[in-house]
This record gives sequence, C-alpha cells and structure tokens, in this order.
Amino acid sequence: MVSRTWAEVSQILASGDVKGKLSKHDLPTPCLIVDLDGLEANLLKMASYLRGQGRAFRPHAKSHKCAEIARMCVAAGAVGACTAKIGEAEALAALGVGGLLITTPMVGRYRVERAVALAASRPETIFVADDLGNLADLNLAAGVAGVRLRVAVDLNVTNRTGVMPGSSAVGFVEKLVGMPHLEFAGIQAYAGHCAHIYGFAERKKGSEEAMGLAVETRALLSKAGIRCDWLSGGSTGTYNIDSHIDGITELQPGSFLFMDIDYNRIGGADGNAFYSDFVNTLFVLTTVYSKPTADLAIVDAGFKAIATDKPFPAEARAYPGSLFAFSGDEHGRFFLENSARKVALGDRVEFIVPHCDPSVNLYDRMFGVRGDSVEAVWTVDARGRVE
Repeated sequence: MVSRTWAEVSQILASGDVKGKLSKHDLPTPCLIVDLDGLEANLLKMASYLRGQGRAFRPHAKSHKCAEIARMCVAAGAVGACTAKIGEAEALAALGVGGLLITTPMVGRYRVERAVALAASRPETIFVADDLGNLADLNLAAGVAGVRLRVAVDLNVTNRTGVMPGSSAVGFVEKLVGMPHLEFAGIQAYAGHCAHIYGFAERKKGSEEAMGLAVETRALLSKAGIRCDWLSGGSTGTYNIDSHIDGITELQPGSFLFMDIDYNRIGGADGNAFYSDFVNTLFVLTTVYSKPTADLAIVDAGFKAIATDKPFPAEARAYPGSLFAFSGDEHGRFFLENSARKVALGDRVEFIVPHCDPSVNLYDRMFGVRGDSVEAVWTVDARGRVE
C-alpha cells in the first residue's frame, strides 16, 4: 500500500534525499528499480575474478548510462568506462567519469570535432578507427586543435565494424603510427556475436576462435616492430573465457551489473541451462490497474516501458507460471492461469526485462533499493545519447 501522498513523494524525490524516507511501494510506476545488494555482489564478483586473472576491467556503460554506476565500478577497481557513442562519453565525462573508451568509430565531421574536444579535456580517452580516410580526418583535426588523439585499431572479429585481422590490420596500424597527431593505443576486438551463444562449450569455442584472431594480430604487430600493449574485448557472456586467453589485457563487460532474460538463457560453465554467474538486479516496477478477469491483470507497462527487441517477453519476479504479453504502448497483459499466486487491483509487480540496455534507455532515472527501502535515485545521464 502507498504510505505517502503524491505531494510528499514528489517533494522527497525532488530533494534527492531519499534514503530511509521512501519505500519502493511509494514510487510512481512504471519505473526502473535496481536491487543494490545484488548490484554490489555482481560488481564485486566480476572485479575480483578479473583481478585474479590479471586483467584490467573497463565496464561498458551502454548498459546503465549512469555516471553514478560508472563511479561505483571505478571504486571497485575498473580503469574507466566504455561507451558506444560519443554522446554517451560526453555525458559521463561532464560528470567526472574518466578512462573512457568509445567503442565505435568517429566518422563524420561532427563526430571528429566532438572527439577532438573531448580529448582536449580528457586526453586519456581512447577512440577506435577502421578506415584510413577517417584516420586522416582525425589526424588533421587533432593537429588544428593542438591535441593528440589516442586511437586503437577496431578489429573485425564479429562481422560488424573493424579492419580485418592479420596483415590488413598491420598495414592499417603502420599508417596510424605514422600520423603525427595520433597515438596508437592498441587493439579493440569485441566478439559480440559470441556473448549470447547458448551453451558454454559452444560459446567458449566461438570466443576462442574470434579472439584468437586478435591475439595473432597483436603478435604480427610485434613482429613488425610495433609495440601493442593493449588488447580490449570480452563480454558478460565470455568474461570467464576471454580472461584466460593469453594476450588479452582488458575486458569490457557491461550487462553483468543488471542481467536480463537474454543472458539468463545462455547457460553456465557448470552445465546449467540457466546462467547464474550474476543475479538479476534490474526490474521494471509496475502497478496492476485493471482486472478484467480473475486470471488476467493489466499492468501499466507496455512498449514504452520495456524494450521489445527480443522474441521472448518480460518475466514477472515471484510469480512462477505467469505470462506477460505486450498490449500496446501503455499496457501489458499479465496472465495468471498457471500461477498459484494471484494479484489484486493496485498490487505492484516487478518484471525482469528481456534486454537491459535499451530498457534503461527508456527512463530518465532509476531507483536503488535495498529490500523495500529506497536508498538512491540515479539519473540515466546518457539517456537518448545515441549520436
């Protein structure tokens, strides 16, 4: 039951001082809540594991888009944060997050200009490139601005962006190191297609094959007399594979902080079909606001509240046997025929999302909760920064 009036709740939320003052049952729905105990446990487990393997740790912020969480990761030992786009990097840098790696190329005049501006304030930022013309653009802009850009070769190990591994990459890097305003940072090789391979043995095989190409390219660079101390890749699904491959120096997992149904389904190294290395911590909190029948409830979360890019639906927490189905922009159908637990009008139901990254991008803020108590309100600082 709601224990406060909306005027009281909104005043507390506006103040930002929420710890001990609000229950998650006071929150307006739909909203994102994060289980703080689980989040902290996930972060500690990943950081400790990679530290034990002697690998650096640069979590991908595209999953959470939140400066506060990025700072939590750094406090746990991360060397910085990855972002997918320049807009995300700008948002986090403005809030004090450093050690940024932007994992997609800076192509086009505006991106090049923004990259140079970011490097002026955050010279440790690493950019990636896979095109010689783009390298020339970056070099020219950096020279005009009087800065030096740190640029890594983006290696194509996933049939997406990147220079092809082997001699093509060596030739590309030879051009890069000859440009006066660019500094060769190393290799980025993100085998994203391996992260969600079902079954650990097949996932291990796929990632070892893909990342093996990156390791071989690093060795070829050494033979060519080019020092390459940095090779970054890895994901939540392959952290315990890639961290055992000699030559990989840094991992960039992101979804492990929150988890989602997609990752739950990939299977663990223990042979279990459910991937239990990390716990689900991100939930969409909803309210039942219509009850057409005893076994059907309508919740206030539809396409605008939960990302719909996966072929499987959201899953209700603590309602085994239930089924969720989208019913338009604002509504979700919650079927309870096979659930021993029923709901009443006004009940709160928490859903695990199919895919955490785009679901987070639907919200301006998320609420950190410990048990039923709200301890934090975090802004999704890079929400909508897809440019």
